[in-house]
Amino acid sequence: MRKIISIANQKGGVGKTTTAINLAASLATAEQRTLLIDCDSQGNASTGVGMDKTLIRDKNVYHSLVGQAPLADIIRKTLLPYLDVAPADQNLIGVEIEFVAMENREKKLRNLLHDLKDEYSYIIIDCPPSLGFLTINALAASDYLIVPLQCEYFAMEGLGNLLNTLRLVRQSYNPTLNLGGILLTMFDARNLLSHRVSEDVRKNFGTKVFDTIIPRNVRLSESPSHGLPIILYDIKSRGATAYMDLAREIMKNGRL
Repeated sequence: MRKIISIANQKGGVGKTTTAINLAASLATAEQRTLLIDCDSQGNASTGVGMDKTLIRDKNVYHSLVGQAPLADIIRKTLLPYLDVAPADQNLIGVEIEFVAMENREKKLRNLLHDLKDEYSYIIIDCPPSLGFLTINALAASDYLIVPLQCEYFAMEGLGNLLNTLRLVRQSYNPTLNLGGILLTMFDARNLLSHRVSEDVRKNFGTKVFDTIIPRNVRLSESPSHGLPIILYDIKSRGATAYMDLAREIMKNGRL
């Protein structure tokens, strides 16, 4: 039975896209058929798995959302045999405007995913850093929400708004949506503040916080510029180990 997971946080720079790319890649490495959906107009999840923006300009997530192409027609293969991607580019900027006049606009992505049947074990959705129509669409289509949370001073800022959005989406569009977990990212073991943020988050959210912590890691930061998930760029790095641990925690520990 497939699981659809949105990776969202309206605060930028928290490791959202990095998590979407590398969780999807780690699940695929474990031979789980995985689809990564890029719902951010920046298209970083697409280029982060090797997509050339010039080759996806005429066939991407935008064209599916506005009814110009089935989702199956825009899906591309990646270097990992078990990982596919539904790419995006700056065209998605226009969706927020075009959705205004559409009926059932909050369920466009949900309906598109329904047509895929059960081709994938996991579908990972990279959401934009906002709480607009695209994020609402992703949450309305998902079984779980994972929230990356940076281990820095303003970590909790905006988390309340996102959890309130989760509650509203449950009430209005998707009663089966659950908080899959809060993922601590950019953890620096040498920094006392990182430890304090980790302690505070675990104190407030308990078992909703993943055991796995994503470290601040140079190789993890470098890999997107090469169009590679971290497991293909440097499988021995601490970043690769952490995301593989996260995939195992999701698959084997019954968290989702």
